[in-house]
Amino acid sequence: MARPESKVAKGWWDYTTLDEELMADAAKLTPEQMVQLSRPGFEVRMYDTLEEFYLAEALEYIEAWRQSTDDNPVGICGPIGPTEQLPLVARLVNELQLDIRSAHFWGMDEWYADGKEVPVTHPLSFERADRELCFDRIDKKLVMPDSHLHFPKADTKPYEETWNSVRCAVMQGGQGEVKHWAFNDPPKREGQWVDEPPPPEEYRKLGTRIVELHPMTLIQNARTSGGGYVAGVPTQAITVGPRETWKAERVSIWQAGNHDNPFGMRLTTLMIAKKIVDTSVPMSLLADHPNVRFSFYRHGLGTCETEMH
Repeated sequence: MARPESKVAKGWWDYTTLDEELMADAAKLTPEQMVQLSRPGFEVRMYDTLEEFYLAEALEYIEAWRQSTDDNPVGICGPIGPTEQLPLVARLVNELQLDIRSAHFWGMDEWYADGKEVPVTHPLSFERADRELCFDRIDKKLVMPDSHLHFPKADTKPYEETWNSVRCAVMQGGQGEVKHWAFNDPPKREGQWVDEPPPPEEYRKLGTRIVELHPMTLIQNARTSGGGYVAGVPTQAITVGPRETWKAERVSIWQAGNHDNPFGMRLTTLMIAKKIVDTSVPMSLLADHPNVRFSFYRHGLGTCETEMH
């Protein structure tokens, strides 16, 4: 039986093409049941305050960078969304007087427009956000040199090569409404993938690349970064790929309830826990990664009850 059309974006794959029974099971999950879905290789954590949540996220940077030495450099790959952890990272480094000069950082993604990555002067530049919220705030005698900061560019090869020479202890991320990490969106429903989405092994081959964004992603980013002004959001981006993701020792996804909805956070938790892998839900591919951690702000999980507000 053919998979149904997307309910939100005809011509694309996304989670609305999944089996109705699976989605209904996900919608019923309580926060306590989500924690119980932890298994070897997949851990679910809950935080009761936002202060604790973002401090724990910032401490992952410290955990990674403390491992770094001149002979064995170590880095972390981090998101823009969430960003609340970034000033905390800078404060922790400064207060602890942590020498991170041998450490590295990878930005997950960047907007792409007019045939190149957007400049740091662009109001939505991810590189600009990382620098202004974190690295420009770290004491100059402690911070890593600029050559240790790796941001994806239109020419992706130099960025990809750094993943072969530096150990990535943690890849952090958020989860978007289309169930992506970074901008690993579901593919279009075209070519040989009209009736079924690409198999996971095909998606896993993808490296850092320029992508066309799912309409749901455009709406989300307009909502979170532009007051809903969709015309102000680029339709393409450069994103770290699954190929690099599987080089990270841990994939750590932080969900405060701002970037995805109560249903979406439950759905990917269930799919990863039960190892239900489907490329219409890119986040579900992490079921095959050996070390994944989901961290939630408990009060951001809400419910999936259907009711008028």
